Amino acid sequence: MAKVKITGHASGTGVVTVTAPNTSTDRTITLPDTTGTLLDENSSVPAANLTGTVADARISSLTSSKLTGALPAIDGASLTGIPVTGLTSQQAFTSSGTWTKPTGITKIKVYVCGGGGGGGASVSTSWTDWTAGGAGGGGTAVKIIDVTSISSVTVTIGAGGIANNVDTASTAGGTSSFGSHCSGYGGGAGAYQNQAGAGGGATGGDYIIYGDDGTKNNVYSSVWFNGGKGGASYFGRGASGGTTQAGVQGGGGRGAGAYNSGGGSNGTDGGAGMCVVEEYK
Repeated sequence: MAKVKITGHASGTGVVTVTAPNTSTDRTITLPDTTGTLLDENSSVPAANLTGTVADARISSLTSSKLTGALPAIDGASLTGIPVTGLTSQQAFTSSGTWTKPTGITKIKVYVCGGGGGGGASVSTSWTDWTAGGAGGGGTAVKIIDVTSISSVTVTIGAGGIANNVDTASTAGGTSSFGSHCSGYGGGAGAYQNQAGAGGGATGGDYIIYGDDGTKNNVYSSVWFNGGKGGASYFGRGASGGTTQAGVQGGGGRGAGAYNSGGGSNGTDGGAGMCVVEEYK
């Protein structure tokens, strides 16, 4: 039978006391047949030696400062309670209204576009004056906003410009805005005698996307001259020179065309502006 020996440390003065448990049942302590150091609450255990299941109570008491090294691969299907982050939703406005922050949203990215200008009107003095330039597209402001302390914002959508009839000037597109944060300006109006409208700009954005300029007319045939094309916005196209369509979502209206015999057509209206709000957690 192996012997059990307790040896005191030569430089120590403390007393080691072994006390039997307070029970009437026999207890056995079996030591491993190896050399080494017994663990206590201040000891470290190599990760390779940890197996089995750790009680929930122990998991909840872990602190981030105690976690080092690379974590093993984790099956995503087993993860619960992980918060959703990134782009989670968006709201689009084609008419004026109010943006209301959904629960949990902390940042938003806003695109606000002005209305497209009205296509060029006409004058009746001669067929060369009947042809008119296309209108400009609305400009767009793009801005990222921290909405932690913001619950709602007023959204204003600029109207599309009007292409008036013979001898009456067309109008520019209206300004769209997202509260006082940023605004997109409307595109310029087209005009008779082949004058095209300029694309709109913007203000307050982290960056600006300018609307396209309208174009001047082009010859469709020897007897018909198309009006100029409307300029596009970030969100929508401008009206083509040979159509009766209006601009859409900030696109400019087309200019009036003409026959070389003196007759002509009216231009078309610009498209109303638009605002899109991307919402992030």
